[in-house]
Amino acid sequence: MTVDTPVISCRNVWKLFGPSPRQYLAAMPQGLSYESIQADGYIAGVKDVSLDVSRGEMLVIMGLSGSGKSTLVRCFSRLHEITGGEIIVEGQNIMELDDKALIDMRRQKMGMVFQSFGLLPHRTVLDNVAFPLEMRGQDKHDRRERALEVIKLVGLEGREEYFPRELSGGQQQRVGIARSLAIEPDIWFLDEPFSALDPLIRREMQDEFLRLQEMLGKTIVFITHDFDEALRLADRIAIMKEGAVEQCDTPDQIVLNPATPYVRKFTEEIDKARVVHARVLVKPLNGKAPEGDPFPAERTIHQLARQLVNDTRDEIPVADKNGTLLGAMNRQEALDVLLGTE
Repeated sequence: MTVDTPVISCRNVWKLFGPSPRQYLAAMPQGLSYESIQADGYIAGVKDVSLDVSRGEMLVIMGLSGSGKSTLVRCFSRLHEITGGEIIVEGQNIMELDDKALIDMRRQKMGMVFQSFGLLPHRTVLDNVAFPLEMRGQDKHDRRERALEVIKLVGLEGREEYFPRELSGGQQQRVGIARSLAIEPDIWFLDEPFSALDPLIRREMQDEFLRLQEMLGKTIVFITHDFDEALRLADRIAIMKEGAVEQCDTPDQIVLNPATPYVRKFTEEIDKARVVHARVLVKPLNGKAPEGDPFPAERTIHQLARQLVNDTRDEIPVADKNGTLLGAMNRQEALDVLLGTE
């Protein structure tokens, strides 16, 4: 992940469903609960959300069904008109864009992949992938060349002339991903893209997705209801409940320091040692650095388990991949993450 001016920035965003949402929001008392809003005949699809998405970041938005995660992402691309607040995408307030400018932004900058693959059954893999380029008016030779390039990228080389019915579920999802990549989007929205897949295929698609992100460095907003998937993929996780963001933080911090009882419920069954990295437990050196070899900052406590158990130092130095000393990790604190506290 890179830290930069936010690609997406939303401030106090509301999306209310009901008869006169703007008038209701303007008159609504501050701090009104989700239940009170519902009792007034409105649904708070998104409730006063403020967050940023940095360039090259993968933000995973998760929550149970009805929590507002899909509604929020549709607000990011203005598939939903927000009721209040503002959303800035690449420095532009998307609520101020006219229809043509909004369509251009979606076509030029945004790729979208949804749970339902949405493939055209009468078109081959090649033609499905090239379809958004055709809609853009791109030359036939150029769009074929680009489609072949992304088909190879997602591992479907040799299946260009297959029809969707001739592909497995995982292969169909790869076609959907290739189609969204064909336009070379800067921002990539994925709404539960793997939830319809069998567990083994889902794991393979997660691996493939991480490989693609390592190569392409897209700015990604990924929706899931699966906490394990969120932990595996995310730079940061935003957990939603009843339209509001309960906590938005790194996976390490969410499992170590859940902000609310609701977030804590998500983390109760998680093996923290498989999520928490050594770098998260680092504290500044107080005087001379501990002697001995440092632990690698990017390894998880689970990966360092044997070394931790066998080490006798109270404070263990931790270094980044370049060998630069970052500070020291308290061994007992790390063992508490590994084994739990009494």
